[in-house]
Amino acid sequence: MQSKPRIPLALACAVALMAPPVHAETGAGTGRYAVSAASAANPAEPTGPLTLDAAIALALAGNPELSAAVNELRAVEGAVIQAGLLPNPDISTSVEDTHNRATRTITLQISQLVELGGKRAARIASAERGRDVASADLLGRRLEIRAAAAAAFFEVLVAQERIQQMEDLLALAQRATAAASRRVAAGKVSPVEETKARVAEASAKIELGQARTDLTAARKRLVSTWGSAQPRFSMAEGRTALLPALPSDEELASRLDKAPQLDRARHEVERFAALVELARVQRIPDVTVSLGAKRAEELGRNQAVVGLSIPLPVFDRNQGGLLEALRRADKARDGLRAAVLRLGAEVTQNHERLKALLMEAQTLRQEIVPGARSAYEAASKGYELGKFSFLDVLDAQRTLFQARTQYLRSLADAHRTAAELERVLGAITLPSSAMAEGL
Repeated sequence: MQSKPRIPLALACAVALMAPPVHAETGAGTGRYAVSAASAANPAEPTGPLTLDAAIALALAGNPELSAAVNELRAVEGAVIQAGLLPNPDISTSVEDTHNRATRTITLQISQLVELGGKRAARIASAERGRDVASADLLGRRLEIRAAAAAAFFEVLVAQERIQQMEDLLALAQRATAAASRRVAAGKVSPVEETKARVAEASAKIELGQARTDLTAARKRLVSTWGSAQPRFSMAEGRTALLPALPSDEELASRLDKAPQLDRARHEVERFAALVELARVQRIPDVTVSLGAKRAEELGRNQAVVGLSIPLPVFDRNQGGLLEALRRADKARDGLRAAVLRLGAEVTQNHERLKALLMEAQTLRQEIVPGARSAYEAASKGYELGKFSFLDVLDAQRTLFQARTQYLRSLADAHRTAAELERVLGAITLPSSAMAEGL
């Protein structure tokens, strides 16, 4: 009876030792930089008044675009884990002379690719730089959502203020209509003036209806920042008169250098520099080491098999991959320079626009609107006393309406511009307490 083939114990032990350890899948990555899959519970939208802080918290917790950015970062964590893994060993077997057992030869061997030149370290470094870019993208998305929520919140505030002003203007128009009716009844003026007064009152009602429609749209835009379709809050709570603070030139310069978009561009430069290094080391051929056993039935004994193979870099030396990485690194550096120029111009433009809007809002609030109100009250009282025509009343009423509308538009534009400026710079400036006086 012929003996059965036997595999050396040493080879079996080598196979067991080279097998990677088995870990449970977490689904969110493991290690020092793992991102937890569990997310914090979203805060509930209040049914009563809504503050700016609450609106921002709701947007950051419930915006679907932010959730997508978080999932992208989690996906990149998987790329970092994958980059650090060692190549799997190969196990192979071959049988010679399958028809004659007496002269049969069975060979079993295990092969392991050994990466040379620091490929694994370069691969990990490039994956980690990619994670830095994804983190910068997540931060940028958070700032965009925060700025959008702040701008939408102040739009609701201004829309609420506009309704109140339209109600005041409607009351003024109704008072003017009543005064015209009394003068027509007394036979002091033509009925045409009462008709004009009723037309002005109807126009005020139309403006009030449009203001209510604008408020409904502004409320829906606000709740859309946290993924809701219908608003539940009763009103936005705040003071439109609290204008945003104007950063100084020195503050702008220091904060612009740390702007999130510039940080992202710098991470891109670092990522492509790591990819260049990875392309360089990939030119170094790897070595495959083999260890096995050969059972020769004709000789009746086992023989050790040791092998070593290395590819010859004759044709493929990763020339194209290295050239591509170098040019993409140049592109990333150009992108960083372009981002510096673009953001500098954008910040300067928004800063100058905010300065002009704040000056306009202050002038309207402190001088023009009070003057227009005083002129209207004087014209209305003079009309009742017969000193002015109703055209003077209508003109004063129109001037007051235009001044208050322009003031509200300046407020909305100022808060929107401040939110955009803070999105670029990476923070939100609190309103200035020195400008807390109401209209």
